[in-house]
Amino acid sequence: MTQPAIWLGTSLKMYFSYAQTLTWCRAVAQIARQHPAVREGRVGLFVLPAFPALPAVKALFADTPVRVGAQNIAPAASGAWTGEVSASMVQELGGTLAEIGHAERRRYFAESDAQIAAKVALALQSRLTPVLCLGEAQQDTPDAAAEACALQLSRALAESQSLHGSLLLAYEPQWAIGAPQPAPEDHIRAVCRALRQQPLPPGIALQVIYGGSAGPGLLSRLEESVDGLFLGRFAHDPAALAQIVDEAAALLARESV
Repeated sequence: MTQPAIWLGTSLKMYFSYAQTLTWCRAVAQIARQHPAVREGRVGLFVLPAFPALPAVKALFADTPVRVGAQNIAPAASGAWTGEVSASMVQELGGTLAEIGHAERRRYFAESDAQIAAKVALALQSRLTPVLCLGEAQQDTPDAAAEACALQLSRALAESQSLHGSLLLAYEPQWAIGAPQPAPEDHIRAVCRALRQQPLPPGIALQVIYGGSAGPGLLSRLEESVDGLFLGRFAHDPAALAQIVDEAAALLARESV
């Protein structure tokens, strides 16, 4: 399946109630139906709602190309894992992506590199696209950031060397998450360029998106150095999301000339 040239996605985290989630998704579904770049598959949209909303959200996007996934999966295929949700159940519910390794999961739930590697492998085995989040903890030079992120990527793929599938790599410097501004554009370009050059398992296809206070205007400044954006609070306003979809379509139009 041909992948979109630009991905725009968001995790709703725990910001919305169930009713608010459905209201937001209805508005985004309308954007997806109306926008030619989304309908034609040139700009891909994905949404990661809270677990209880997955079936309803999937139904709301059923007649659109918007992909739906989970904000997390368990580090085991099945068994006595109270409160967890398996990758296979996400896939069974119609999800096609799984967010893995977000800084908040590492910080608040003490997720280890070994758990993240297990989740990536389980996602791929369940035909889910991992949205693998990584990024340096403290602001540093682009070279140091790239080195730290390359190590995180290598550890995350430790159990996936013989697996096949696509991987959305979300570069999110931890110091930029929730900040007033995203990381400097030169910094983002350098780290994303380095991540694209990292060795990967032969069966894994990689696209690199940027997250960390990403909002309107950033994609145009980054241009072809990233494959899209992992949007945070800016995407909570469907009008702002529509503006970024327009921006992505305009960028692709310029690149095709």
